[in-house]
Amino acid sequence: MSAPADRPESWPILSHRIAAHGAISDFVEDEVRVPDGTTMVRQWVTHPGAVSIMAVDDHDRVAVVYQYRHPVAMRLLEPPAGILDVVGESALGAAKRELAEEAMLGADDWRVLVDFFSSPGGLQESLRVFLARGLHHVGRPDGFLVEAEESDMGLQWIALDELVDLAYAGRVQNPNMVTGTLALALARAQGRIDSLRPGDAPWPAREQFRVRNRELDARG
Repeated sequence: MSAPADRPESWPILSHRIAAHGAISDFVEDEVRVPDGTTMVRQWVTHPGAVSIMAVDDHDRVAVVYQYRHPVAMRLLEPPAGILDVVGESALGAAKRELAEEAMLGADDWRVLVDFFSSPGGLQESLRVFLARGLHHVGRPDGFLVEAEESDMGLQWIALDELVDLAYAGRVQNPNMVTGTLALALARAQGRIDSLRPGDAPWPAREQFRVRNRELDARG
């Protein structure tokens, strides 16, 4: 018997319709055949995926930003993060770029902290949370323009233990922040920081993302 793990699987799509196009995501509706022979209709949102970075300094403080999030009408405490929207860029490359863009930081040591889906019942988004250590100041990448929400977010340093308290108190709610904070605290407590996956470790969800998109593209 194989070890428990998520596994790739795709049920037959009988019809596929894009109900609405967006700048980043589309809203789609699929009719899908279920293994028992019945069918179901599922509406879901496409997404290119994203990365976030738990950047930790030598004093066990985490670099965080306050970013306005219009859909929830709140300013959230978040780690530096961004979507995978650059063609040909690796997830690690995107993480390095985002850390430089939002925090003006680089890192000597990159590990994969955790991978997750933000809302797999209705959203395609897959996320990878990186751990960055050995931090140093860098300039923003050439051509990067600070605009929209990023023009008013700022950078703060908060102790990891304080972030844990904030998460359990319900005072931070961004999924990258909560997941990254608790995963990092547990990894530290279990002494597994140095055995975390390397920054360029395979990301199976991204391969399945490409398989699914090729399947949908073939339908036209």
